[in-house]
Amino acid sequence: MDIDSIIFDLDGTLWDSSKTVAQSWTQVVQGSSYGKGKITEEDLSKTMGLQIQEIAAILFDYLDEEKQMELILACCQQEQDDLLRNGGILYPQLEETLLALSKKYRLFIVSNCQEGYIETFYAFHKLEKYFLDFENPGRTGLSKGENIQLIMERNHIKKLYMWEIHREICFLQSLQGFLLFLLHMVLVSQRSMTILSKSQ
Repeated sequence: MDIDSIIFDLDGTLWDSSKTVAQSWTQVVQGSSYGKGKITEEDLSKTMGLQIQEIAAILFDYLDEEKQMELILACCQQEQDDLLRNGGILYPQLEETLLALSKKYRLFIVSNCQEGYIETFYAFHKLEKYFLDFENPGRTGLSKGENIQLIMERNHIKKLYMWEIHREICFLQSLQGFLLFLLHMVLVSQRSMTILSKSQ
């Protein structure tokens, strides 16, 4: 069967918010009576894809679990406020690509983030119109795999395949994977990349 839907991750796939997030988290940590040091973009890159409890345990390993969660939740709130004002860095020609893809495929987002994070991406960059649904553990408490399953069930997607050709879904986790997918679709259709520019 031909691919008819794409589930995207957010960080490292659609945008890079690490600069704003690092600044937001550092502000909170340094303003806390029990926080130490600063949070760098490198720190964040090492925790990409993890759930919030795991990130807190890594970045704030000098605190007990209760304090870790208290601090990271404060970080997340500041982060969302700042992202609503400043946004993140979209990857080149993202909206043009989403526009072209949305004409042929159903688009979704599943990310290991807190509730409200995907919404800031939508709100600042005005990209919600290209996606039919999204999910994250912040509002479900589920793992990424379970959230993918939830999206599939909610949107009547029969089966998930990763990197399989001629299947219902292609799950993209990185910008490199995203570009490889586009190249694959061009090769399969035996058409040139001008298909994207012509559909704009």
